Amino acid sequence: MAEGGIEGGQTLLFLTDEQVRKGIEAMFFAYRGFTADPDRILADMAYGRAHHRAIHFIHRNPGTTVNNLLAILGVTKQSLNRVLRTLIAEGLVASKVGRQDKRERHLYLTDDGAALEQRLSDAQRDRMRAAYRAAGPTAVAGFRQVLEAMMDEDMRRQFDAMRDRGQ
Repeated sequence: MAEGGIEGGQTLLFLTDEQVRKGIEAMFFAYRGFTADPDRILADMAYGRAHHRAIHFIHRNPGTTVNNLLAILGVTKQSLNRVLRTLIAEGLVASKVGRQDKRERHLYLTDDGAALEQRLSDAQRDRMRAAYRAAGPTAVAGFRQVLEAMMDEDMRRQFDAMRDRGQ
């Protein structure tokens, strides 16, 4: 049967170390490609990937708290605070005090922040769409399964929570 058929799928259960290594290397190079376009945009602004991730998840979770963003990003409070201070000072993110808990800070993208997020995401969506078209629907579904299977339990809960909110 063909590579994508039942037999091809069964052979995936018995991958050699070299086949797994090739998959790891493909993931590294794919990640480089996936981040290359946003990196170029961010470099002109003296921002890095940490800024991009913060902007992305603030956009996906408007009003998220700093603590929630810490959990999603898996970074230290000190590291995130440096990034947020810059984004707030540059007018890309607004921080509002919580209504119920005055200690909480809720984060929102400003219009300028939303415009930057759009530029960054457009570049990545274009790359993903092209790859998905080239691979086909079966490969796309399989790719998604592989990515989800690689998530640890906490990451999977966060991913599922975002999906359940319809985001």
